[in-house]
Amino acid sequence: MAKKTLEKTRNPAEKAFLVGVELSGEKSNLPLEESLIELALLADTAGLEVVGTMTQKLNSINPQTYLGSGKVEELKLLCAETDASVVIFDNELSPRHQRELEEILSPTVRVLDRTAVILDIFAQHANTAEGILQVELAQYEYYLPRLTRQWTHLARQGGGGGGRSGGVGGVGLRGPGETQLEVDRRQIRTKIAHLKLELERVSEHRQRYRAQRKRSKIPTISLVGYTNAGKSTLLNKLTNSSVYVANQLFATLDPTTRRVVLPGGNIGLFTDTVGFIQKLPTTLIEAFHATLEEITESELLLHVVDCSHPNALEQYESVNATLKKIGAVEIPVLTVLNKIDKMPNGANFTYPAFENATKLSAITGEGISDLISRVKAELYENFVKVKVFLPYQEGNLISIFHEAGQIEEITHVQGGVKIKGKIPGRLYTRFSPFIEKKKPILEVEALVE
Repeated sequence: MAKKTLEKTRNPAEKAFLVGVELSGEKSNLPLEESLIELALLADTAGLEVVGTMTQKLNSINPQTYLGSGKVEELKLLCAETDASVVIFDNELSPRHQRELEEILSPTVRVLDRTAVILDIFAQHANTAEGILQVELAQYEYYLPRLTRQWTHLARQGGGGGGRSGGVGGVGLRGPGETQLEVDRRQIRTKIAHLKLELERVSEHRQRYRAQRKRSKIPTISLVGYTNAGKSTLLNKLTNSSVYVANQLFATLDPTTRRVVLPGGNIGLFTDTVGFIQKLPTTLIEAFHATLEEITESELLLHVVDCSHPNALEQYESVNATLKKIGAVEIPVLTVLNKIDKMPNGANFTYPAFENATKLSAITGEGISDLISRVKAELYENFVKVKVFLPYQEGNLISIFHEAGQIEEITHVQGGVKIKGKIPGRLYTRFSPFIEKKKPILEVEALVE
């Protein structure tokens, strides 16, 4: 099933109709109209031709058809008028909504949501074995609850035990009264379990690689940002390399790491990561856990923002929300406003979030030297005050504090050492699990009394 979620929609002539719903009380980083523009870009990247859009404001979702009944009838007419064979909702649909809508609209019209389109784009762009595994897992987990009778052909595709090229796999033996649909579901669950085991091995390999990097004491800097913000172009400019770059959404899925020599001869490992987007599917975040760990284990994040985009601030906030979701909020961040070459008067933002940002152009190179200097300062010159308890078995961290930090007070106690002092900002995440927690304010007040 991998790389086949929109197999029927790959013909460039196939037409798609977009639907956006604004729910009362639901918060979104982008206004409805802007979100539909982004959905149109996703559809285009997936190889579809957008022929129209429809919006509706609702107080609550229709349990059967998501949209109101009148809008469904209007959508049916518009699909017929525009010859649209695909309807894409900007909101995530339940399996029931998809089934009900497809039954009402037409047997020839497929109903998808934003998540399905993003999964398909990821399937197109996954090139490494790890990337393919991650996308395939996300696809299976997304489509398992959506399995209907139309999927029963999967078990008859032949070929041993499945795999990326053979769909779900062979027929297998059925128990008494077991339907073909149940067989398909059981085989998909087996496949999901197998993929998770494979990805656990990938994760273990990455952990060993990261441990090796930490022993070498070379800091890792991850480039994060909204899709198409210019992270790969920036990495190429910083390292004089040739990471794949394209003016399309999710051109980069697999992380790429390059060495950069910083001022003073220090070395940093810069890693390009998958671009984020609003409403990034939970299934993708879970499937790409091993890859996203590269971000959470970094000493510094470069948050790359396309400052020429009209929704730059909203994109910035959407990325921050995802970083929070994956547990990367305590890592030092430098905001980078990219694409100033597209701004007539430069990137003069008044947003507080961009007040201390580095402004540059990854195309022309303007501002690159300033960025490198700031990275060096953040990694080697900016210190953070900490008070930690380090068990004796964490001898490596004790040595690092002595070598790279500034010790103000050290006390040997049972089981380890307490150290009060300063460490470079890049090392904060290494020591954060051992930082002594402050007592709750109420408890302190009680002691004072």
